Amino acid sequence: MGYKRFTASGKQLEPDPRYGSKLVSKFINCFMRDGKKAVMRRVFYDAMDIIDEKISDATPLEVFEKAVENVKPLIEVRSKRVGGASYQVPRQVTRKRQLSLAIRWLREAVGNRQGKPTSVRMAEELMAAYNGEGAAMRTRENVHRMANANKAFAHFSW
Repeated sequence: MGYKRFTASGKQLEPDPRYGSKLVSKFINCFMRDGKKAVMRRVFYDAMDIIDEKISDATPLEVFEKAVENVKPLIEVRSKRVGGASYQVPRQVTRKRQLSLAIRWLREAVGNRQGKPTSVRMAEELMAAYNGEGAAMRTRENVHRMANANKAFAHFSW
């Protein structure tokens, strides 16, 4: 029981029909509720259409990929107990965790925006992240700020 189990989702992931991108598929799967993938696809593609109307200097897929890339954290803090005290130790973030955190933060940011259809909220949050703004980017900045504030404990990361 001392080994970590991974799901086969990375191997089974099919690229999405419109853009042929596995990242889009992953994003849709992570947003999906109650197995309703068709509903989530429609919401995502509607958001991409809104982005296409608003941003002329890049394709919607480029905006989406840049938004996810901007939200990915490089460093985070993990709790480490040393001699009865817990320290917040800054650690590098693996690629897989960077992606899952970025998608999770975007999902939460879209969910926290109120009063508009989901596709509009998603388009707004993705455009904000593309421009280095928005709630998901604030979450990333807070994580980086915490890591920088706790640099003194970096020597505990063995």
